[in-house]
Amino acid sequence: MAKGKKTVFYCQECGYESAKWMGQCPACREWNTFVEETAEKAPGVKIARRDAASEPVKLSGIQSGEESRTSSGSVELDRVLGGGIVSGSLVLVGGDPGIGKSTLLLQVCKNLTQGGKRVLYISGEESLQQIKMRAERIGMDGGEMLLLCETNLVLVKEAIQRVKPEIVVIDSIQTMYNEEVSSAPGSVSQVRESTSVFMQIAKGMEITVFLVGHVTKEGVVAGPRVLEHMVDTVLYFEGDRHASYRILRGVKNRFGSTNEIGVFEMREAGLAEVENPSEFMLDGKPEGASGSIVACSMEGTRPILIEIQALVCRSNMAIPRRTAVGTDYNRVNLLMAVLEKRLGLHLSSCDAYVNIAGGIRMNEPAIDLAIVLALVSSYREHALNGKTIAFGEVGLSGEVRGVSMAQQRVSEAKKLGFTTVIMPQVSVKALEPIEGIRIIGVRNLQDAVGNIVSVNRGEK
Repeated sequence: MAKGKKTVFYCQECGYESAKWMGQCPACREWNTFVEETAEKAPGVKIARRDAASEPVKLSGIQSGEESRTSSGSVELDRVLGGGIVSGSLVLVGGDPGIGKSTLLLQVCKNLTQGGKRVLYISGEESLQQIKMRAERIGMDGGEMLLLCETNLVLVKEAIQRVKPEIVVIDSIQTMYNEEVSSAPGSVSQVRESTSVFMQIAKGMEITVFLVGHVTKEGVVAGPRVLEHMVDTVLYFEGDRHASYRILRGVKNRFGSTNEIGVFEMREAGLAEVENPSEFMLDGKPEGASGSIVACSMEGTRPILIEIQALVCRSNMAIPRRTAVGTDYNRVNLLMAVLEKRLGLHLSSCDAYVNIAGGIRMNEPAIDLAIVLALVSSYREHALNGKTIAFGEVGLSGEVRGVSMAQQRVSEAKKLGFTTVIMPQVSVKALEPIEGIRIIGVRNLQDAVGNIVSVNRGEK
């Protein structure tokens, strides 16, 4: 009697393999992540013995040098990548459907082909005519870019070896499949095998490979977690599809910082770079409204000014409603508890809504002080000075702690016309004098709220 095909269970998060289904993965401790797949046992292969074994090399004997980088033609993308595209790197770009991943990479291909680079765009989701229509929409003429619509991994590999391009775009990694792996495209085995092949191509042939990855409903790249470990750089394209802006955020980068972001605006002719995100985020800020103040958050080396809005009103329910959009919900609850304990504000009977205008998401602790002042302003119905900016981390004792890169934050506020900065007292000492802007250092929440009142009176 012939034996049936062997089935194994893979964890979709970390790729852990098991002979039976388990509710919790013993490797990554995630629940309900195992999927069943067919695994055919490969024939045994004898490993040839090498005459000269690989020998360890001293670290001091290795010559180091800067990576060979190529500009993508996009200042925002180069910023996130750490200064440009590194030759032989493997870059994963993830994001929600329709967010603009293919449009962004097609524009990069346009810039690279104009610079004389040989680019191969491989699509497993769209036809050649569909790619041509998108290229015409972004103003891309014929050019020298090569297109290939194929999902068979063997044929894709042969095409890359035959054409020998400098840049390869795979759209998307979930559509690629290997005939030797008896599972459906997009499964754990197929994604892992496909990524391994493209990693060998990138490192062996010094070709930069961009992989487009689908995301799950939780917002992470679909497939095994090992996919993100294998690549050199992981970029997430964020933003609301119904809004005009897009944010490219680096999550992993072996060749640069992971804190940088790039800001784009979606237009009819494609994605346009936003050179001044602060001015873009503050567009439409209301004047003379309570519960509104501007904060400064650092994304890598870039300061971004954002508007914090808060609405506090009496609740008609036994359990007040709390909502946070654009920041951590639990952090808002913590700050409200500090206000009630340290300033005596009766917020336990009030509904509270906190929003970062523009739809951008910020979790840096430096926006704590602005959230607190916006809550106090809305609770007391006192409008804040429109030319005032605040930043600082708030502790459980009500103290205002110092933040990093205070000089860059103040300089950005001065550039956009703000006249008053409320910041931690410990960070004031490290500031260099800046003319035309008033610096107010505070040690705790009592100082911050008192100075807000004095600033408003001074304005009047």
